Amino acid sequence: MAVCAHDGTNQGPIRKMLLPFEYAFRNLSSSEDNLENSSIAARTPALLTASLDGALERFGIKHVSPELVLGTRVSSANDPVGLGLLRGVTLNAPLVRRAIRLEEGNWPGPGEVMAGKLVAAKLGCDETSLAVGNPIDFEGRTWRISGRFAAGGTAYEAELWCRLEDFQSATKRQDLSLIAMLLKPQCSAAEVELFCKERTDLELRAIRETEYYASLEQHYQPVRMLAWLVVWLVSAAGVFTGLNMMYGAVAGRVREIATLQTIGYRRRAILLSLVQEGVLLAAASSLVAGTIALILFNGLAVRFTMGAFALRIDSISILTGCGVGLLLGVLGSLPPALKALRTEVASALKAI
Repeated sequence: MAVCAHDGTNQGPIRKMLLPFEYAFRNLSSSEDNLENSSIAARTPALLTASLDGALERFGIKHVSPELVLGTRVSSANDPVGLGLLRGVTLNAPLVRRAIRLEEGNWPGPGEVMAGKLVAAKLGCDETSLAVGNPIDFEGRTWRISGRFAAGGTAYEAELWCRLEDFQSATKRQDLSLIAMLLKPQCSAAEVELFCKERTDLELRAIRETEYYASLEQHYQPVRMLAWLVVWLVSAAGVFTGLNMMYGAVAGRVREIATLQTIGYRRRAILLSLVQEGVLLAAASSLVAGTIALILFNGLAVRFTMGAFALRIDSISILTGCGVGLLLGVLGSLPPALKALRTEVASALKAI
């Protein structure tokens, strides 16, 4: 069970989550934060709006959004079945989910769904299969795609949205998964928490959206650690490969370095020249690698169990990559250059 509220600041909606006490797997996979297993009575939104005075209201419309979330099999005419995340919503949803922007088509009507920009990546299908007007099948019914939307990079972009009453009818459910609410700026989320504690018959639990996603982050912490380990291993392999290439490039020029010393070049000038060459090569390589990353990986969608996210190559990433590349150019050229300069000129001239 869930209820959401908002404190009127820019910190995002405050999600209140409720689960039935009889749920048998509380100790497994953070079940309290699983919206798909959440269930609250359909009358709860009316009770909340009647009991709480803090809900934001404009033009006579209270910013309360009852929603039903469910993971189910989704297929289209030309693509195999994939696991998708469906959300049944009302017209109040955009009042609470303020990041939602309709990019193409219309809001879903009866028998229609609206697809997020990352749904194709989540389902593993082609983008053309989710074009406006195409059919899509789930829960034993054929639906029509009415539009495409973006959500500012949030998890909603990997979801399919449809009308709440249609979704309840298709799933033969009359309950809800959560209720999203915006509070007036002068109101506190403590009112919602107090209401949840007083109405023990509703079995409600309140939690801020930031805390909700923090709990998910803790749940995925081992996966994140494994991902960072892989990143460090791949980076280390790349660094050592670069150092080896730089070492080989300088070590093969021993006779050239000895010849330069013979005709009168000072060792300091030769060392500086080799470092400059290494830095120039590293800088060019870093720029090429950054360009390839921006072209091939920026915006690339990656899917996971119940969602998808897009990779973003930002300025910090480019700056970090170029900095590592320049450092590699300096550190990679210094050791072999110093070794070559320490070698006796006569021996170096005879080197093969």
